[in-house]
Amino acid sequence: MNYIPSYIKLHKTGELQKRVYILNNILKNCKLCPRQCSVNRLEGELGFCRAAEKLMISSAFPHFGEEPPLVGNKGSGTIFLTHCNLQCVFCQNYDISHQGHGEIISSEQLAEYMHYLQKRGCHNINFVTPTHYIPQITAALPYAIDLGLQIPLVYNCGGYESLEVIHLLDSIIDIYMPDVKFAEGKVAEKYSHAPDYPEVVKRVLKEMHRQVGNLQINTEGIAEKGLLIRHLVMPNGLAGTRKLMHFIATEISPHSYVNVMSQYRPEYKASNYFELNRLITHKEYGEAIESAKKEGLYRGFPQI
Repeated sequence: MNYIPSYIKLHKTGELQKRVYILNNILKNCKLCPRQCSVNRLEGELGFCRAAEKLMISSAFPHFGEEPPLVGNKGSGTIFLTHCNLQCVFCQNYDISHQGHGEIISSEQLAEYMHYLQKRGCHNINFVTPTHYIPQITAALPYAIDLGLQIPLVYNCGGYESLEVIHLLDSIIDIYMPDVKFAEGKVAEKYSHAPDYPEVVKRVLKEMHRQVGNLQINTEGIAEKGLLIRHLVMPNGLAGTRKLMHFIATEISPHSYVNVMSQYRPEYKASNYFELNRLITHKEYGEAIESAKKEGLYRGFPQI
């Protein structure tokens, strides 16, 4: 393995422990995401996401359903975290993200899971929905490093992030993987209770790209560092795909790796919304791909 994650150097210099301390203090007046709930999670108070002080996960396993540069031939070491700061009405993992099904574990146990996944041959550690648990995740890193962890960390999120927290993750996270959901505030408010989502995600994408740049893939086809953007195409153009592709191409990079996803299905409460209560059509997906291509994007999606 040639690539050495920068979190290892951060640990050696003592800077990682300083970041852990700062992030843990945020839990006293929780502002880990743009909702700025300001609850004291260390005293048992719960904010919008309903996550408590203790870390909860639902599963940890080698995942082969992620993007090819993450999966390789041995899988992405995926750790699904419970709860979420977006609470989308169409959530496909609502039992985990909304209902919080999972088990409480310590930072030391999380470190052991990370080391186990590396021993299984996974190419990375992929934290799914880490936003509200990042203090606990970073607290696990020194233990994991001492166990021998040395593979890239993936921050697999919904894009609704605190810019302050993303700054604190500089040189800790190797691969940022935000799911860029909405171009319009009214749509984000209706389906995810986040009217400021478009402005927030644009600022966050710029900072993520500043830290890690475009996705870097080694000679074996495995992602080592960079920004990998996801975008879920929604029925009736609700996601604003064309506008988002234009932003990514012109204000992030035309070399961005963008997975334009077709797997929307009406889960959770989507049946309560007529406009959400169906799969997308082949035409809608084709138009989404064309909008990306017209903007000059070319990485991460089918060339149909």
